[in-house]
Amino acid sequence: MAVRRRQRLGPGGGRALLAALLLLLLCVWCRAAAERVRYAIAEELGRGSLVGPLARDLGLSADELPARKLRLSEEKQYFTVNEENGNLYVNERLDREEMCGESATCSVSFEVLVHNPLNIFHVEVSIEDVNDNSPVFSNALLDLEIDEWISPGARFPLEMARDADAGSNSMLTYQLTSNPSFSLAAIESPDGSKQLELVLERALDREKQSSFNLVLMAVDGGDPARSGTIQLRINVTDANDNPPVFSKRVYEARVAENLSVGSLVLRVRATDADAGSNGRVSYSFGSVPDSVRALFTIHSESGEVRTAGPLDFEEKNKYIFGVEATDGGGLTAHCKVQIDITDENDNAPEITILSLSSPVPEDAPTGTVVALLKVRDRDSGENGQVSCELSGEAPLSIVASSGGSYKVVTSGALDREQASEHRVSVVARDRGRPALRSSRELVLEVSDVNDNAPVFEEAAYSAYVAENNAAGALVLRVQARDADAGANGRVSYWLAGGSAGAAGAAPLVSVEARSGALYAQRSLDYEQCREFTVAVRAQDGGSPARSSTATVRVFVLDRNDNAPRVLWPAAAAAGEAAGGAAAAPFEVVPRSAEAGYLVAKVVAVDADAGRNAWLSYELVQASEPALFRVGLHSGEVRTARAVGERDAAKQRLVAVVKDHGQPALSATATLHVVLAESLQEALPELSERPAGAEAAAAAAELQFYLVLALALLSALLVLSVALAVLARLRRAGPPAVLRCLGAQRFSLAGAAFPADFCEGTLPYSYNLCVPPPARAVPEAAWPPPPVPVLSAEELLGGDSCEKPSMNSDIVVGEQPANPDAPQVCKA
Repeated sequence: MAVRRRQRLGPGGGRALLAALLLLLLCVWCRAAAERVRYAIAEELGRGSLVGPLARDLGLSADELPARKLRLSEEKQYFTVNEENGNLYVNERLDREEMCGESATCSVSFEVLVHNPLNIFHVEVSIEDVNDNSPVFSNALLDLEIDEWISPGARFPLEMARDADAGSNSMLTYQLTSNPSFSLAAIESPDGSKQLELVLERALDREKQSSFNLVLMAVDGGDPARSGTIQLRINVTDANDNPPVFSKRVYEARVAENLSVGSLVLRVRATDADAGSNGRVSYSFGSVPDSVRALFTIHSESGEVRTAGPLDFEEKNKYIFGVEATDGGGLTAHCKVQIDITDENDNAPEITILSLSSPVPEDAPTGTVVALLKVRDRDSGENGQVSCELSGEAPLSIVASSGGSYKVVTSGALDREQASEHRVSVVARDRGRPALRSSRELVLEVSDVNDNAPVFEEAAYSAYVAENNAAGALVLRVQARDADAGANGRVSYWLAGGSAGAAGAAPLVSVEARSGALYAQRSLDYEQCREFTVAVRAQDGGSPARSSTATVRVFVLDRNDNAPRVLWPAAAAAGEAAGGAAAAPFEVVPRSAEAGYLVAKVVAVDADAGRNAWLSYELVQASEPALFRVGLHSGEVRTARAVGERDAAKQRLVAVVKDHGQPALSATATLHVVLAESLQEALPELSERPAGAEAAAAAAELQFYLVLALALLSALLVLSVALAVLARLRRAGPPAVLRCLGAQRFSLAGAAFPADFCEGTLPYSYNLCVPPPARAVPEAAWPPPPVPVLSAEELLGGDSCEKPSMNSDIVVGEQPANPDAPQVCKA
C-alpha cells in the first residue's frame, strides 16, 4: 500500500511529512483491521499516476495475475489496474471539489474482483485536498454608504470570501489597505463561523473627503498561499443613523427533500428605527454560492425564503447561508439561515452486477458462486436499509456479503437437459414507508457435461431381408438419441458383436458410424443362415465417452432359388452316370396288377421354405401314357388301369417335380418299369440291356417321334406294321427268360439306392422284399444277393443317419410253401 502526496515547499514541509507518516500508519492499521485496502492520493494527479501496488497488497504475485483476472468494479472509472504488474493507476483527473464539494473528507470506494476462485475486496482511495482554488468574493466591488455623523467604533459587515478547498487550504485571513479612518475586525459567531466587519476608527467629514477606495484581500492557508481581492468603495452621506436589526441572528428550518418548487421554507424579518426611505428594509442574499441561489430565492420586501429548485438529501442535507437587510440609507444588517433537509424514501435500491459466471457447468457442486452483486440505496436510515431475494424457479439462492455485496450461489444440482438456462430476478427492497423496490434479471446458462448415455429408440430391432440380396443393400437403420449437447450428444455407431451360427455376424453386415444404417456385406443365403443377431453400440463424443447397446435380429426371407432335388429314382440314375457299371433303377409290376397298383414313389425335396418348398408331381412322358398316373402331391406312381397282355414289358416313365415359387422351378425323374410276374422273369430282360441302354432308349424315343411324324403322312402304312407286330408277339408268347421266374412280385432295390439320407421326413414308407431263388435257372447266372427287408423310413431318413443294421429281419434262401402264393414281406 502506498500513500502519494504532492511535495510541498516551504516551512510547512516538515508538518506535511509528519502528516503523511501518520496517514500511512492509519492506512496500514485500517488494512489489517478489515477486508479493505485504503490508499491516499492528492487531487489533480495526472492520468497514469501510480496509486499503489494493488496486487501485492491483496497478496497476489505477478505470476498469478493472468489466471486470477484482477479487475475493478467501480461505476466511474476513476482508476485502472495494470494487468501485468497489478498496480493501481489514476485513469482521469480527480477534482476533489467537484467530487465531494464542501465535505471535510473525500474518498472513492470500489470493489476489486479476483477470479479463480472468485473473491471480492473493497478498496477506498482518499482524495486529499491541494490548494488549487483561490479565495473568491461574490462581487468585485462593494459600495458602502456611511453617514458622516456616525461616531468612531461603528462596525459595518463585509462580504466573506469563499475558498473551495478544504482543511487548512480553505482557512482565510483578511488584509485591508492601510487607512487611518478604517480598520478590519473578525467576530466569531456562536456556530463557529466568522463575520468580517469594517470598523470606523475616526469621525468622517464629508466636506473634507466624500469617498474612500479600499482593497480587501483574502489569503488562504495553503502553501503556497492563494489570495483574492474585493474593492471597497465608501461614500460618506448624511442622516441615516439606524441600521436594520434582524429579529434573530440565526434562522433555522427543517424541510423534506421532496418539497415542491416555490414552497415557503422560512421568513426572515428585520426592522429599522428610521423613518421614510431610511427605514424601508430590503432583503437579499449575502455572499452565498451559486448552488444556493439555484435552490432558494428570497423576496426582497417580505423576506420569504422559498425553494427555487428540487432539494436532494443525498446530494446535500444542510444549507447555511447569509441574508442581508439594507435600509434606504444604505445601512445593512446580516443574519444566518440554516436549512436542514430531511430524507424521504425517494430512491429505489440500485443493483449492480459485478460479476456473472455464465455459463456454469451442470456438474457444478452446490454452493458454487455464479454471480456477485452490489446493492446500494442512496437514502439514509431505514430508507437506505436493503434486503434482497431471488424471484423465479431456479436452483439458486442469494447470500449477503460484506459492504452491501451479495453472492448468488447454486442451491441444488443443475441439469442442462432439463433446463439449459435459468432466468431469475434479483429483487431489492428498502425499509422505507412506502417501501421501494427494484429488480435485475440474471440469465444463467448451463453448459453441458457428458452425463447421459445414448438411448436407442428400441432395445431390440428386427429386420427382414430377402436372400440373394445385393452386397451393400440397406438392412435396417437404428437410431439412438443423446440428451447432451455438442460433441457430448454426437452419436457414433459400432458393431459390438453378434452371432449368426458358425459363420459369425461380423462378415454379414456393417454399420455406418454416423447414420446408424446397417448394410449387408455380402449376399445372404436362406439355406445357409436363416437368422442372426448383431449388437450395435452407440457411443457419444464426450470424454469419457458413454455408450449403450441394442440388439438387431435379422431374419433372412426365402426366395425360390433352389429347384426340387429328386432323391428317388434320380439318385440311382446319378450313381449310374458316375460309376458307369451300376444298374438303372427299375420297378417290377406284375401283369396281373389292377388299376391303382402302387408302382413306386418319386421322392423329392426342396431346400427352400414355405410355398417355395411345396412340391407337385406330374407325369410328362411314358411309353404307355394311359397305363400310369402319378399323385399330384404324394408323388406315388400307380397304374391307371389294369395291366394288359399287350402292354410292353419295359416301360419308361418321366415325371416332373415342380415347386410353388414364383417363378416355379422343376426337376425330372426317370423311372423304368418291367411288367413281369416275378423278378426271375424280369432278370433275362434286364441282363440283355446293353451298357448303353439309356442312350439306346433315347435314340428309340427319337425314332419313335420320327415315326409318328411320318405316320401323319402315311397313317395306313404305320397301322399295318403295328398290327403285324402285335400279332407276332401274341403267337410267340413270353420270352424264355421270363418263364423261368416265379410269379412272385418283387421290387428290386440294389446297391444303387442311397442308404444315407438325412434331409427331411418323407410322407410315405413301404417295404422292399426279395425272395429266395425258387428253382435253378440255367439261363440266368445272377443269383440274387441277400437283401435286408427295410422300411423306407430306415432307408430314406429316419431319425438317425446311420447305415441300416444287418441284424434286421432278412429273408434268405427260404422256399415258400406255395410258390404261386404272393410273397409276404416282413417289416
